[in-house]
Amino acid sequence: MVAKSGSSDKPGKVKPSHFASVWNRAIKPNSEWAEKDDFLDVVYWARQVLGILIGVVMGIIPLKGFVALALFALINCGAVYLYSTNFQSIDEEAYGGMWEVVKEGFMTSFACFLVTWIIFYTGLHFDSVIIEKSI
Repeated sequence: MVAKSGSSDKPGKVKPSHFASVWNRAIKPNSEWAEKDDFLDVVYWARQVLGILIGVVMGIIPLKGFVALALFALINCGAVYLYSTNFQSIDEEAYGGMWEVVKEGFMTSFACFLVTWIIFYTGLHFDSVIIEKSI
């Protein structure tokens, strides 16, 4: 078969209409998810954004130690759980239980949170970090 030049059916390329469709379903309550992977992709990427936002906020506040780590996990998992059950009303069993949905992308989100939190905390509160260490 001869492929036409300028064809948009290249492997690995996401069609803009598919992206728009997934985005519309993500922000619309009680959407139908024909493909489980689309919903899990939404959870994954929303969680990455949430991890970065939480890192910025905790770096600015400044929270540190176990309290910040526990608060991140609580907010992150709680937000995904509430989004999945209350906003989208998904069938937990179709995804292998709620644990499978809640843990989707957690470690990557945690890494994004840590990097952002460390950068903002250190950048904004560098003087207090140096004073604490010298005492």
